[in-house]
Parts: sequence; C-alpha cells; structure tokens
Amino acid sequence: MSGNRTPQTAPPQEDLDGPLDYIRAYIEYQKTTGVAWLPRSIGSDPSRSAATVADKPATPESATPVIKAAASPDLFISSALRSAGTLEGLRAELGDCQRCKLCRGRTNIVFGVGNPKAELMFVGEGPGRDEDLQAEPFVGRAGKLLTEIITKGMKLKREDVYIANVVKCRPPENRNPEPDEIAACRPFLERQIQLVGPKVLVALGTFAAQTMLGVRTPISRLRGQWFEYDGIKLMPTLHPAYLLRNPNDKRLVWNDVKLVMKELDLPV
Repeated sequence: MSGNRTPQTAPPQEDLDGPLDYIRAYIEYQKTTGVAWLPRSIGSDPSRSAATVADKPATPESATPVIKAAASPDLFISSALRSAGTLEGLRAELGDCQRCKLCRGRTNIVFGVGNPKAELMFVGEGPGRDEDLQAEPFVGRAGKLLTEIITKGMKLKREDVYIANVVKCRPPENRNPEPDEIAACRPFLERQIQLVGPKVLVALGTFAAQTMLGVRTPISRLRGQWFEYDGIKLMPTLHPAYLLRNPNDKRLVWNDVKLVMKELDLPV
C-alpha cells in the first residue's frame, strides 16, 4: 500500500440501501486499502484464468482465438447508474465528479464522444492536456493519429465511432492512472459500453486492456487476439501515444485494425 494513501473507513451497513449495496461499497473500500483488482471468470471453466490464457503469444491472423472475459457483475453497478438509460443521463449522474483525487487537478471531465449507437467503440486509458482543456477524448497528437487510423485506414468518419477512456479526468503530468482512480471510474465506463452496445470494442493500450480484461498481462502479449467482453468482441492494441514514440510498430496496429475491419465487414 502506498505510503501517502490513507485507507477509508469501511461503510456501515445501516447507511446503505441493502446487502448488495454493502457488498459493492465494501469492495470499493478494500481497493483503497491496496487491493488493486479482482480476477474475472473466463468462459465456463473456472480453472482457466485470464492471465494464464492471455500470457500465450498472439497466434497468426488466420487462427486468432476468442478468449472470454466477463464484465463486472451487475451487482457492482449502483442502482443510479443502472437506471441511466442514455449517455446523457449517465453523464448527468457523473455530475461534477469528486469520486477520486483526480478531480483536484482537472480542468474538464472528459466523458466520451461519437455515435451513441456505434458499432465500433475505442477505449483509451485517460485524457491528456489537450483533452482536459477541450473536454473531448483523443484530440491531441495521439488523437490525431487515432483519427487517421479511423478515417484513412478504416475509411470511416470519426463521428461514426464512439471514443471514451477508462478514467474521465486527466492524471497529473500524464502519469498512469492509479488503481483507486480506475475503480472509481470503471462503473461509468461499463455503463457507457452497455448503452452504446457496440459490435466491437478496441482497447487502446495497457490500462484499457488490463482494466477491461481483469489481467496484468502486458499489451504486447494481448494485442492481436480476440477477447470477448460481456458478449462483445474486444481487440486490444497499442496506444497511439506509444506509436508516436515507436513508429515502426504502426504495422502491428494495422494488423489488429484489419482484424477489426473484417469483423465489421469493412473492406480491407
């Protein structure tokens, strides 16, 4: 546990609506004490963990497997989030969010943008400086590269897809999001995915892929493989910001994008 993080007090059960609310709140409390993540079930065989399966190297495109990973059970989503029937309603429920320490340094909450019923949804890890100022995901240098992938590579319009992040506020100095920050935002991302209902999800980078799959496997081992997230096909790939530093790896992302295009019946 980090030396500068003070564990919260476990919530008294009498202050909560019922036993499921207590379970959910108690798990959030456990996360503040240093519990970073909980394993997800994979398919119907409890002996196969996500980490064990995903640690295998990616297979050739012609034989890419579908590895199943369940989304968090509904009991971990509050009744208020569950009742939000539109993205606008979900944004209203998020409000002027103070659920984690990221609120102290943000300029704007960066919720999400695009077609609310898109067949393709991209999920990144968190806003950067430009996104924080403009309140829109992927508008900086990495965002321009993502837009090129969508428009020049996939021949789609940016407004045809939906784009969101795991955390909705910019981490200071663009550091990695921390476990308690991911835990606070994760229910909103999961409800976003449910409301959009895409045919395909693309997880951009380590934190998006690990958060959605419940694993700690490096993105280099996850990319190029099909996973299943709550009944939706999910393709992890490298983050555009990584490609700006390592342009030679653009070919890897293009291979992943071609698999996505085939799944969406787009010409490759």
